[in-house]
Amino acid sequence: MRASTATDGFRDRVARLDALVLTAGIWFLAKFLRYLFPPLFPTLTAEYGVSNAVVGGAFTALMLAYAAMQLPSGVLADRVGGWRVVTVGALVAAVASLALAVPLALGSPLPFAVLVAAMVLVGVGTGAHKTVAVPLLSRIYSRRRGRALGVLDTFGAFGGVVAPVAVVAVTTGALAATTDWPAVFLAAGATGLVLAVAFALRVPGRVGDAGAGDPDSGTSLSAYAALFADRDVAAFVAVTVLFSFTYNGAVAFLPTYLVETADLSAATAGTVYAALFAVSVVQVATGAASDRLGRLPVIAAALALAAVGLALVVALPTAGVLVVGASVVAFGLGSHGFRPVRGAYLVELVPDDVAGGALGVVRTAIMGVGAVAPATVGVLAEAFGFQVAFAALLAALVGALVALAAVAVLSR
Repeated sequence: MRASTATDGFRDRVARLDALVLTAGIWFLAKFLRYLFPPLFPTLTAEYGVSNAVVGGAFTALMLAYAAMQLPSGVLADRVGGWRVVTVGALVAAVASLALAVPLALGSPLPFAVLVAAMVLVGVGTGAHKTVAVPLLSRIYSRRRGRALGVLDTFGAFGGVVAPVAVVAVTTGALAATTDWPAVFLAAGATGLVLAVAFALRVPGRVGDAGAGDPDSGTSLSAYAALFADRDVAAFVAVTVLFSFTYNGAVAFLPTYLVETADLSAATAGTVYAALFAVSVVQVATGAASDRLGRLPVIAAALALAAVGLALVVALPTAGVLVVGASVVAFGLGSHGFRPVRGAYLVELVPDDVAGGALGVVRTAIMGVGAVAPATVGVLAEAFGFQVAFAALLAALVGALVALAAVAVLSR
């Protein structure tokens, strides 16, 4: 009897994780699909006889479609329910992935225009997820919000890690002799369909009426914008935008910085750069810690650690691979540790019925600033050198800490 009770209790605990596992699984697939394309660039240029600029432009179209979906998906989630938006987004991404697998049946490549159209659809489908998933999981796991968002972000990070491995396996690795790159999209599309159906069957019952949305909602875009007139919200948005500028600028040029300024070999720089992403597992720990200790203390610790790491990278670029590597890891731990707690805190700042649209506005701003950061670093590096450019990124991160201090004062 006791064994049966214990087994039932275990099953109940596992069942309660269904929404988290399915939502995080779709996010993993979204990041996996998005990051399949860059390592495929050499293959695509060879198959289609186009330049790197052309395939880069196709990927830019994907990313623009992804960015354009942030606000509409959030607003739509507030009106029709987040689970519906996530389901449709997953289905769109899965269908686009299956379209990219059609050459397996045809025996010949897709027309390039069709390839680009499918890439844009991948951007549309995957772009409907994160903005909606954060408030959805925050509602379902309200008492363990930080931990749930940490799991979500960690799954996504590893989607970006697995994608290039899969491409290598089917282009030059162990599977190259028996299959081709469209097979990866076939597997991803089939998995996406399964996840979308399972999500639609399991998650609505977890959110109930609270997650059904309000079709008659009269919330306008100006109403969402008005949320940011609140000093607490505006100050924290400044924190996250400044952080985004720093992170995106650093990630874009860190390998080059390590080679040109830190005098590391390309192979060593690549290993250090990989470590920056490998430490993303810290997101589960910081999310859980924020549930126990509060959001702002964990955010402050994460940003401070990131700032110390980046400051050492800027100040001691030639101190040796161990010092530079440890500094990059510290920057990575702080940067990744900040992400899930940022989402949890933002959701707590805004009313539940407009959380999707509000987060959509914030993510649109983050992506806009993030897109500008690499160009800014490039211009500064050309004019003054990479050390000055990275010092500018550090200044933005220090600005984020100053804005966070304002958040702490305002929240008292």
